[in-house]
Amino acid sequence: MKEEKRFLQDVGMSDLPFPLKVQSRDNKEGQHTIAQISIAARIMHEFEARWIDKFVQIVHQHQDNIGSDSLKVNILDYMKELNATKVKVDFNYPFFIEKKTPVAKESCLVRYMCTYSASVSKSDLKPKTSLKITIPCITSYPASDIDKPGGLFGQLSNVEIEVQAQNEIYPEDLIELVDKCALVPVYSFLTEEDQAYVINKVHSEKKSSVVMIDEIKDALANMREIEGYSVSCSNYGMLHSYSTFIGTAKSMWIPLS
Repeated sequence: MKEEKRFLQDVGMSDLPFPLKVQSRDNKEGQHTIAQISIAARIMHEFEARWIDKFVQIVHQHQDNIGSDSLKVNILDYMKELNATKVKVDFNYPFFIEKKTPVAKESCLVRYMCTYSASVSKSDLKPKTSLKITIPCITSYPASDIDKPGGLFGQLSNVEIEVQAQNEIYPEDLIELVDKCALVPVYSFLTEEDQAYVINKVHSEKKSSVVMIDEIKDALANMREIEGYSVSCSNYGMLHSYSTFIGTAKSMWIPLS
């Protein structure tokens, strides 16, 4: 009896380390990085034995300048070669930018974790792509009191932004947005005068994560090229062993209320 064709849902592979170039606003040739690549696909049963080798082969063919625009084309190749009805690919990678310290203007490299994702279904063949990035910064602790001497102190906040856009959105754009809205950006190096500046700012100005997220949300909502976004913030206060969370989102189909 001939075996009936079956679909395998979410057959996949996780965390394939792979060198590639990702798109960068400040480096037109792209930034070299090492990505952890994951894929999930719905494929025909008889194709199971070969699909991993075929996927790795396709990755080798598309390893330059990974970004939203290129992924919209590449994801269709993945679907065709894998004989799949649905494919989703994630590229998780570190992205570095050079920043200047606030007072001494010393150069320092800061790492940000990014994810480019692409998915497509055979039912519509319209690829969807997104860029997600986690950006650490400093905000004011909620219990801080600006009216008391020494009453203001800070907390580490990790902002996670994911955007879907008509045109390319670069990591640098989102990093600059968060740094502008935060109480203090995060640096990998600070001189003594830089440290004094940051400490004074944390103890003299108040900027809660709620206010920061609201400002980021407004800025994203006013960027015409962005079709949808989500923004969230995890806060790590020094007085607690847990983190707090705040977030909001807008998609093409569900407007922000």
